[in-house]
Amino acid sequence: MKTKTFILVLCSFFVILFTESDTEAGQSQTNQFNSYLRQGIDKAFNLETDDANEYIKKAVELEPENPAGYAYLAMLNLISYEMSFELNDRDAKQEALLHYAKEAITKGEKRIKNNPHDDQAYFAMALAKIAKIQWAIHQKHYFTIAQETSNIWDYLEKAKEGNPQNYDACFLMGLLHYHLYHLPGFIRFLSSSFIVAGNREKGLQELEMAAQKGDLLRELAQAELSLAYLNFEKQPAKALPFAQELRKRFPNNYNFSFVLGSIFSDVHRYEEASDIAREIEINIQAGTPPFGPQLQPRYNQLMGRILFNQGEYDQSMEYFHSVLTDTSFYNARSRVWAFVRLGMIDDIRKKRTQALEYYQKALEVEEGEGSARIEAKKYLKIPYVPVTN
Repeated sequence: MKTKTFILVLCSFFVILFTESDTEAGQSQTNQFNSYLRQGIDKAFNLETDDANEYIKKAVELEPENPAGYAYLAMLNLISYEMSFELNDRDAKQEALLHYAKEAITKGEKRIKNNPHDDQAYFAMALAKIAKIQWAIHQKHYFTIAQETSNIWDYLEKAKEGNPQNYDACFLMGLLHYHLYHLPGFIRFLSSSFIVAGNREKGLQELEMAAQKGDLLRELAQAELSLAYLNFEKQPAKALPFAQELRKRFPNNYNFSFVLGSIFSDVHRYEEASDIAREIEINIQAGTPPFGPQLQPRYNQLMGRILFNQGEYDQSMEYFHSVLTDTSFYNARSRVWAFVRLGMIDDIRKKRTQALEYYQKALEVEEGEGSARIEAKKYLKIPYVPVTN
């Protein structure tokens, strides 16, 4: 009897031991998977794209059936697509983006068939769909946009329901709430029918929460908030801490330098804005990677903004006209802002007819900045009047 009891106890011990070992091994693999993703995202934010790609692909190799790795590869290629200076490179990034988005959705659907409550699969599919939607917006593929948005909100709700602590899902929800609010009237009405109603305040709250508590998308939420407060909300002081932190953490990313320079300019810290602009200029002239001559229009745009805010309109106009001389596809955002600023200067000088021409030209720029287009439409109706402090 004692022998049988001993054997049962021994067998139970080994069962518990191997079960705990399997659990620990699974947890270790999950931790390694997330670590690869984290390192990849950090590299991507510092514009070390090759290293970012390598780390995220390691995550995919570790868990080839996990849709998350493919979703983040889709996002990485979306960022590379938007920042490409060569059309061939852009086409390659587009192809990779669409491939990985498709893989993420296919893998996610497969996992959901096995487990309808797999919140991670729902989140990965939502992330992949948002990457594809953003690409479709650039391409004006409205059928694709309608097709991909049909169930994205349902995915996000299921991801949040399965894990209320998933603050990265808050980022995606905030992104949709906030930017759908800024769509033109009829399109906004359609989006409320097929996705969710736009909600500016709720969107900002969700983005703030993701910026504070998010995991892999925390920095993306901070970057989004810095642009939202700078360009849409006209509250640059609120954008400042996000931009400062991002530039400190990712010094190689010139985007954060441009944004911080613009914020300093708008809060009238002109010396600091000029210091950043000067640093950018030196790096462009020296060709210090990843700086290159393609960034010259963005530098001109920043200098024009600084001088505009100082009331130096003649010098400001020179920089904005310089922006317009570069008609490259990657210069669309700088170009549309240059048209808007030139119109604002003409409004200040009571040259309304010329101002209207500039605002109209801003709306004609393909792939122009959304916030700049909103400004152009506003000033087509009502002349710009500078705010006096």
